Amino acid sequence: MRRGCRALPLLAPLALWLAAAQAAAPVPEADPVAVVRTTAERVLAGLEREREILAAHPERIYDLVDTYVLPRFDFEAMARFVLGRHWRRATPAQRRRFVEEFRALLVRSYATALLEYGGEPIEYLPPRGDPAEGEVTVRTRIPQPGGFPVEIDYRMRRGADGHWRVIDVVVDGVSLLTNYRSSFAAELRRRSLDALIRTLAARNRGDGGR
Repeated sequence: MRRGCRALPLLAPLALWLAAAQAAAPVPEADPVAVVRTTAERVLAGLEREREILAAHPERIYDLVDTYVLPRFDFEAMARFVLGRHWRRATPAQRRRFVEEFRALLVRSYATALLEYGGEPIEYLPPRGDPAEGEVTVRTRIPQPGGFPVEIDYRMRRGADGHWRVIDVVVDGVSLLTNYRSSFAAELRRRSLDALIRTLAARNRGDGGR
């Protein structure tokens, strides 16, 4: 788990790379690994160009995240998983509010981590699954100087529009969504869903960002 926590700052840039295909020049989406590799090169170049601006105005990072991350993550599918049975019991209004706050929580985490990214190289491993079936795991590995490499896997699903979107991120075998699901389940045993949504909203507002 320690290695997984150490790797979390790498999630933001990788998430952005996955996101960039929709905003950048069109990329063939038959191969999700090609999407990752091609968009990675584009976004890395953009981050390098903006490095000085971001150093002076770190809040600008939210514009990048809003532009690139949101289109490439299936936040509703992620929210359904982390809430489990509580999603089935939730009203449409509660579902909408939870998705909004959960999305904001992830975006803010990615934005903060992106500012700390040091440009480590990415190795692309053979994916798991068959793209023709609409769901694959894109596997990457990031070497760490003087330490073990960090493995980051992206579970991706192709939507009805033909675009691949992330439905989970797994760092060194630890699922981001499974962690949130356990944490939220513990909170929901003590409090209501509305209370959890209010807590997420307060956390998002109080992070000194937007």
